[in-house]
Amino acid sequence: MAVDVAVATPAPEPMPVVEVVDDSGVAGSSARREYERRKAKDEARTREKWGRFGGLAVALSDEKQSTKAWAIGAVGEEKLGARLDGLAGDQIAVLHDRRIPKSRANIDHIVITRGGVWVIDAKRYKGRPRLVIEGGFLRPRVEKVYVGSRDGTPLVDGVIKQVGLVRGVVPEVRVNGVLCFVEADWPLIGGSFTSRGVMALWPKKLMAMLREDEGTIDVASTRQVLAGVFKAT
Repeated sequence: MAVDVAVATPAPEPMPVVEVVDDSGVAGSSARREYERRKAKDEARTREKWGRFGGLAVALSDEKQSTKAWAIGAVGEEKLGARLDGLAGDQIAVLHDRRIPKSRANIDHIVITRGGVWVIDAKRYKGRPRLVIEGGFLRPRVEKVYVGSRDGTPLVDGVIKQVGLVRGVVPEVRVNGVLCFVEADWPLIGGSFTSRGVMALWPKKLMAMLREDEGTIDVASTRQVLAGVFKAT
C-alpha cells in the first residue's frame, strides 16, 4: 500500500531590504546650519563675558543682524523649496541646496524641466525689486538691481556664475538663471525683469514658467548627472 509522504515546502527567502536614498536635498539646510553655528558662537561669547549672569544676558540680548540674516535666508529657501516640491514629478525634477565642487558656496535650487535647467537663488528681502540702468551715450551702459534701497547687483553676478558652472556640466541643455524674491513688494501688475540674462521674479510667476517649460529633455538622466556633480550639502 502506497504511503503519502508529506514534503515540507521550504519557506520563501525574505526579499532583500533595499534602502532608497533620496538625494534631492533639503531646502535651506546649509543656511539653517550656519545660523545655528553662529547663534551658538554668539551665545558662548556672551556667557563667557557675563560669567554667572551669562544665561540672563543671553536671554536679554538681541541676535546680531549678521547672524539673524542666515535664519531669514533659510526661511526664504524653505518656503520656495516647498512650492517647488509641489511641482516635482516625471516631468519636473527638483534639487535643493547643492554644493558647488571645490567651494563652500552652494546653489539654492536646481529645477529640471522638459525644456531646460533652472538655477534658482531664493532671497527673502523686503522692498521692491527694480532694474536701474545707468550710463548710455557717453558712458558705458551699466545695469544695477535694487531691492528697496539695497543694492542687489552682486546677486546677479552670483547667479551668472552658478549658471556657468551648471552649463559646463550639461552644455547641450538650456540653462536659465533666476533670482526669486520670496517676500518682496512686487507691484500688482508687471514688475519682473531680466538683468544680464538673469530673471528677477516672484514665486507664483516662477511656478507658472516652470509648468509651461516644454521640450524634449530627458528629465531623469539630466537630474542624475547634475545630482552627481552638485551634491546635497
